[in-house]
Amino acid sequence: MSNGMSHFGKVAVLMGGRSAERAISLESGGAVLQALTRQGIEAQGLEPDAEGLGRLAAGEFDRVFIALHGRGGEDGSIQGAIETLGVPYTGSGVLCSAVAMDKRLAKYVWLGAGLPTPPFVELDAGFDPHRVVESLGLPLMVKPAREGSSLGASQVVETTGLGPAYTLAASFDERVIAERWITGAEYTAGVLGEEALPLIRLETPRLFYDYEAKYHDHRTRYLCPAGLSEATERELQALALRAFRALDGRGWGRVDFVVDGEGRPWLIEVNTVPGMTGHSLVPMAAKAAGLPFEALVVRILETARVGTAPGGRAS
Repeated sequence: MSNGMSHFGKVAVLMGGRSAERAISLESGGAVLQALTRQGIEAQGLEPDAEGLGRLAAGEFDRVFIALHGRGGEDGSIQGAIETLGVPYTGSGVLCSAVAMDKRLAKYVWLGAGLPTPPFVELDAGFDPHRVVESLGLPLMVKPAREGSSLGASQVVETTGLGPAYTLAASFDERVIAERWITGAEYTAGVLGEEALPLIRLETPRLFYDYEAKYHDHRTRYLCPAGLSEATERELQALALRAFRALDGRGWGRVDFVVDGEGRPWLIEVNTVPGMTGHSLVPMAAKAAGLPFEALVVRILETARVGTAPGGRAS
């Protein structure tokens, strides 16, 4: 490698896994792998299984680009495994990954930090629908606490709908939350290093930006610029950075939120390993900031660290 990329060494792109988002992970990982190899970086796709981890332990790779989505890839487990091997990896560390993956815990942290997030309650098999509605009102959102891509999430407009919504969410995760439905515009803010990327406004004819809207519905619109005033955009970017840092995020990620009819933002979730597919949001925002996909991939790879401390060493 004589193109200035030799310092990266050999890169493992972790993709696939066993989560419900395996197909999306393979697409993201494939795009990252192609972008790296096109720039002369020696890279290879790797599954996060015993064989893959064994190759990392054997010292075959110098850095890891994590392109795993969902449980097993975004929840801190693979991050912890790689840390024990001492190999630099992209994205947030164990703590942030675990907390961000569990929407209950992320909301507790935000509330403790004085950051706005919709009121919520945890549901179990014996919950009382009437008490939930008394607490949160209608409509509301029911979703698995530890799932991504809006899998298992649904809007509830009547008390009788809570039972079926819980059953659906519980089929993805035993931990389920119901949160107050916020009517308003949906936005996302990519985070790269210490900066927030241009905001994207998400518009879909569906009830909300769900799995179908994300990956299959061609009617979904992505507005970037988002149509906000410069001052408002800066304020929302600052909020996204505060939300990301409150969870101890590092490297890169994405913060999703809703702005209600009175202009108040409400934090929904943080994605510590956002999608890197052809229709993913962080690459879209980076492009709007003048950073093409291949350059974005390198910028992310440059953030690879060992350990959970924000100042951890780079390889």
